[in-house]
Amino acid sequence: MDSSRLWLLRPFGERSTLIFLGVLLAAMTLVTLLHVALAPGHPLYVNAYTVNLFGKYLSYALLAVAVDLVWGYLGILSLGHGAFFALGGYAMGMYLMRQIGERGVYGHPVLPDFMVFLNWDSLPWYWLGFDMAWFAFLMVLLVPGVLALVFGFLAFRSRVTGVYLSIITQALTFALMLAFFRNEMGFGGSDGLTDFREILGFNLRSSETRLGLFLASGVALALGYVLCRAIVTSKLGRVCVATRDAEARTRFLGYRVERFQLFVFVVSAMLAGLAGALYVPQVGIINPSEFSPLFSIEIVLWVALGGRATLYGAVIGALLVNYAKTYFTGAMPDAWLFALGGLFVVVTVFLPKGVAGLLALRLRQRRDDGGSLSGKEASA
Repeated sequence: MDSSRLWLLRPFGERSTLIFLGVLLAAMTLVTLLHVALAPGHPLYVNAYTVNLFGKYLSYALLAVAVDLVWGYLGILSLGHGAFFALGGYAMGMYLMRQIGERGVYGHPVLPDFMVFLNWDSLPWYWLGFDMAWFAFLMVLLVPGVLALVFGFLAFRSRVTGVYLSIITQALTFALMLAFFRNEMGFGGSDGLTDFREILGFNLRSSETRLGLFLASGVALALGYVLCRAIVTSKLGRVCVATRDAEARTRFLGYRVERFQLFVFVVSAMLAGLAGALYVPQVGIINPSEFSPLFSIEIVLWVALGGRATLYGAVIGALLVNYAKTYFTGAMPDAWLFALGGLFVVVTVFLPKGVAGLLALRLRQRRDDGGSLSGKEASA
């Protein structure tokens, strides 16, 4: 069979991909065993809250991979991926709200509580269909994907690049944040969507469901990582890297650069939407603050810290920064923003290639030292 038809399987031949998947599988298995097999009083027991926290970290890691795909391999510094993340989250939140039914505060069988409170007499047309899981899950991918398709078509066709494109993506997410804050939009206003009860018939407050969402986040991260590795190691990926390094020269060679940019941008947006959909049932709320430009900038910092154009570095950065955020906001809430700013300075000055670049440098030095030592022994 032609190897070009097996591009999705190509990442499984890479050592780095197998190591990443192995570490992820081992971590998921360990957390599951420590949660299920041990008694709550055991010192190594992982409670439901911690499982939920790890699941949130994994959804953030998938978001970081999506950003690294466009920034690391296409050279597009998107400051608006928080918008795609939030749109996927809102699509999932709308489904979860429709599952509440008569168990809400006002007991209305169709309208969510906030609509009853605001004296809405019927469900808006864009809420129709979200009582069906397959439709909601489809919208999780389609809504961010369509927005990225329209936005990317206009931007790339106009050859908007560099800092100008970054500013436009930031303006996009800021405009959406302002829109979703309005009560008349029908998305809960500043309070957003919350008070979720169940997903696919399973109680969201049960430890079994939380474990299932954690595992689903891990599987989604694995599949998203493999998909991105398949893209960047294919001919498409090589064109993307050429576009990143020399767009004018790539155009001169006859490539329709905007088509490659648009495809990768849409895939990245859909992955971000999927991450948002996995995030919402684990945290129990989605509100317009997820559209905040500051959040999108923070995502870029995750990728920069981990090391862009590596994919696994984005995962490392997302896990490290969000663990630090959890610690600082609990121990020293006022110090987190200062720590975040200091981290940005440290990454810019001392880690231009991120943690992944530092690890690669150490491995290369060790390999060179081993080679020189064996050469001396041979000459002796």
